[in-house]
This record gives sequence, C-alpha cells and structure tokens, in this order.
Amino acid sequence: MPAPLRFATPTPLLLLIDMQQAVDHPCWGPRNNPQAERVCAGLLAAWRERGLPLIHIRHDSVEPASTYRPGQPGHAFKPEAAPLPGETVIGKQTNSAFIGTGLEALLRGNGWLELVVAGVSTSNSVEATARMAGNLGFSAWLAEDGCFAFDKTDWRGRRRGADEVHAMSLANLDGEYCRVCGSADILAAIGNIAGAA
Repeated sequence: MPAPLRFATPTPLLLLIDMQQAVDHPCWGPRNNPQAERVCAGLLAAWRERGLPLIHIRHDSVEPASTYRPGQPGHAFKPEAAPLPGETVIGKQTNSAFIGTGLEALLRGNGWLELVVAGVSTSNSVEATARMAGNLGFSAWLAEDGCFAFDKTDWRGRRRGADEVHAMSLANLDGEYCRVCGSADILAAIGNIAGAA
C-alpha cells in the first residue's frame, strides 16, 4: 500500500488546466470520468477555503476550427471551475501551460514549487504540463479523477476507449514526472496542512 500523500510545503498550488466549455462539443467524442468537473469543483472549494494558491489555465486557441478559439461559447470556463474575481488566469496557445506564458516565473517568484494538477485533457494539455513541471524541477501531483480523456485512434489505426487513453497517460507520468493519486488523498493531505498550522 502506498504511503499517504504528504505535501513538502505549506502552500501547494492548484493548477486547473483548460476547464472550458469547448470540450462539451460533440466533435470531441466519448470521454471518461464524468465526475471530473465535480472533483475539480471540490478541489477549488478546498483551496479557496484554506486560502491556498491556485491558478486557472485557459486555452486561447489560434486554430480557426478549434472549439477553444476566443470569441465563441466554448472559450468560456465551465461553471464548476470558473475563476472568482481576483484569481489568477493564464492564457496559453500550446498544449503545455509553461510554453509562451509567465507560469514558471510566477511559480518560482512566489516559492510555489509544489503543484496539484487537474483538468483537460489527460493525454494532451494535462500530460504536457505535468511532464514539463517534472522536467523543470517542480513537485507535481496529478488528480486522476479530476481529469479526463477522449476516445482516440492509435498509430496502428485501432480505436482506443477514453478509459484506456486516460490510463496510459497516467502510466506515462506516474513516478517519472509526477505522482498520480486520487482527489481524496489530495484533500486529506491539505487537511493535514491545515491541522498542523
């Protein structure tokens, strides 16, 4: 049985990635983890209650056909994960939240070296961001039930279900770039921080 999750710092940062209405468009196809929005809302509420740092990442696509393109309904945040006034929102135009943004400088400047990651999609922006976080020396925790993937056709033309795509991305990341865990473990860990304060 793995050891309980324990944060090394008193201020782990919640990084919510691309939680926008764009992914509700039917063009994305079937997805897994239908509870992910509820999980993200629970994480947000816990972070807000404790005054812990959090950042919303918003995808500002430059692709004309993208459902994430600014100026259309899909660009808006999902209601469950919408930022409150005063919360930091960082726009990005690639899959990684670290490319072409001020994210790394903001994290380092505030001493936020421990990240909790959730959002969309597991095999794209979540995986790209978690990989870079690990490579840049941040400690990252990925809430596996707070993110989701979509069905995808693999290199050999075989259709893979969203659960399989999700699980493979988690396997690629866990222990190499981040630690994959459930949101219940994360919430218990921040509860321990609050209790020790």
